Amino acid sequence: MSWLVLALSGVLEAVWATALGRSDGFSRVGPTVVFGVALLASMGGLAYAMRELPTGTAYAVWVGIGASLTVLYAMATGAEPASLVKVLLILGIVGCVVGLKLTH
Repeated sequence: MSWLVLALSGVLEAVWATALGRSDGFSRVGPTVVFGVALLASMGGLAYAMRELPTGTAYAVWVGIGASLTVLYAMATGAEPASLVKVLLILGIVGCVVGLKLTH
């Protein structure tokens, strides 16, 4: 259960990071609210997962999922240019996250 919660928390990390960028310095209400809710839920899920998982592993997986999804979303929406090198590097991050899960 901890791994599932951790993965969902990583997805929420991508949500709050994207919302933070769209909040325009917290001047836009909608993205600011999404940021706050997603941040609290993401951190809560990380804290829950860390009851059973080692801190370093949980944090690395959480950040890896969040960072990968944030960049992929930005590339998919055109907010950030896409390239083969970026996609390969993101796949490397995903591979490392899977490796951490498999070695746990």
